[in-house]
Amino acid sequence: MSADWEMVVGLEVHCELATATKLFCSCRNAFGEEPNTNVCPVCLGLPGSLPVLNAAAVELAMRVGDALHCEIRRSIFHRKNYFYPDMPKDYQISQYDEPINVDGSLELAGGARVGIERAHLEEDTGKTTHVGRGGRIHEATESLVDYNRAGVPLLEIVSAPDIRSADQARAYVGELRGILMATGASDARMEEGSLRVDANVSVRPAGGAELGTRAEIKNMNSLRSLGRAIEHEAERQVALLEAGEPVVQETRHWNETQGRTSSLRSKEEAYDYRYFPEPDLLPVAPDETWISSVRAAAATLPAERRSRLSAAAARGRAGGATDGEVPAGLVATLVELDLDGLVLGAIDAGADPKLAVNRAANEAAAHPEAARGLDPSAFAALLSMETSGRLSATQAKTVLAQMLEEGGDPTDIARARGFEGLSEEALAETVDKIVAANPEEWERYRAGDPKVSQFLVGQVMRETKGKANGKAVMALLAARKG
Repeated sequence: MSADWEMVVGLEVHCELATATKLFCSCRNAFGEEPNTNVCPVCLGLPGSLPVLNAAAVELAMRVGDALHCEIRRSIFHRKNYFYPDMPKDYQISQYDEPINVDGSLELAGGARVGIERAHLEEDTGKTTHVGRGGRIHEATESLVDYNRAGVPLLEIVSAPDIRSADQARAYVGELRGILMATGASDARMEEGSLRVDANVSVRPAGGAELGTRAEIKNMNSLRSLGRAIEHEAERQVALLEAGEPVVQETRHWNETQGRTSSLRSKEEAYDYRYFPEPDLLPVAPDETWISSVRAAAATLPAERRSRLSAAAARGRAGGATDGEVPAGLVATLVELDLDGLVLGAIDAGADPKLAVNRAANEAAAHPEAARGLDPSAFAALLSMETSGRLSATQAKTVLAQMLEEGGDPTDIARARGFEGLSEEALAETVDKIVAANPEEWERYRAGDPKVSQFLVGQVMRETKGKANGKAVMALLAARKG
């Protein structure tokens, strides 16, 4: 997008809460079961049925609110009136002007802070499947409705319009997803629809203070789709404004195949829904005892886990165990894959922090489920074998691959594969041999040419059939250089 314009984005994230039953009845809350089997008069909206609030859903909403630094308040439910075929009552029970969580914030891994306006409870709708050529309503020959999802508890988390790029939007959803899983509030699986994102996108002249006319984008089922849709919509709006045409406030559909948005319907305002208090439900007023118990049981959140891992690596650097910075991106990846515990355990067992991070974020991360089952002490032992020179980097990676596939002790695996480290005396003799065989390159190395060192190390590795440790070779070359 042109530097003359600024993108302004606010996100509405809907997550299904991980309760055993639905929000207002005792039907099972389960994904993927036979259509219309988890239903009853309450979630089908039959006359005379009355809702009863699920206390577990309220507690999960409070956990998320606390994690997002929200104020947990007394709240009430409203009826939000509209007609859709997947809403059997023709209204949705939702929190409107008195939500349970308000005025929070979420700090991203890069340090940016996004405000949280509210996180409120509501019931989910059923799921409509359009049967036809392209799966869209205008292409369908018939539509089928599954009400298993109707009445499943939702938490809608509404951000402030603080997001300024597609990358930041993806980072926000990724961080929020980590919080939802850490608190146990939701499995947050976008591919199953338990986490859904709507984006409100507008543009304004760079440096401007007034918000532009926004469009709401729906149908984004992955972080990649979210980023592409936001970028496309911002560019579409800029093109309109630069041509002297207005941006219309509306809801738009994202077409992943075509890579574009299209108009879906005019954007409704609050008065269009004719909100009024739900007469069959009492206000929700958590007392301090309940709120305190939720806070006391708070989970360790992704930001705290990243901080803990970074601090452990920093302590290693201060103690001389490693050199250079551990990249924040690798730390974030390890936390996202739930491998930070493996690395912290290895560091506590004496492993080099930087090597532990690199091996976990690269080799182990390729098989995260197996890596989460590794014994940290065995992982530390393997890393120590590499740093001491008993194994080359290539050999260490091979041993780690077998540990991930079959388990086992790294020493036993290395011995069975014939990975015998060179003795200091044998390595020194090999280095002397390579120096003598390459006098021109040796003189260039002594003169300070940085490129030739890799050549000399490579020659030693070839001579030893990969058994030499690269760091040990570099140390010997430096010692002979004087």
